[in-house]
Amino acid sequence: MCKLDAVDDMKQPEKQSSVQRQIDENLRRVYGEVANSELPDRFAQLLEQLKASQSNDGNSQ
Repeated sequence: MCKLDAVDDMKQPEKQSSVQRQIDENLRRVYGEVANSELPDRFAQLLEQLKASQSNDGNSQ
């Protein structure tokens, strides 16, 4: 391995960390918006039905 290859190998983690940082930021931006959005009424109703059925199942045991 020549000295230039060694220098290139040392730069590689910087590139990866920069790319990784960009990916992290983009994912946080996209999923942050989704996580902060309001739950649709239909999903809320389904969750309430699920909770009710689970509590009824727990009472019968």
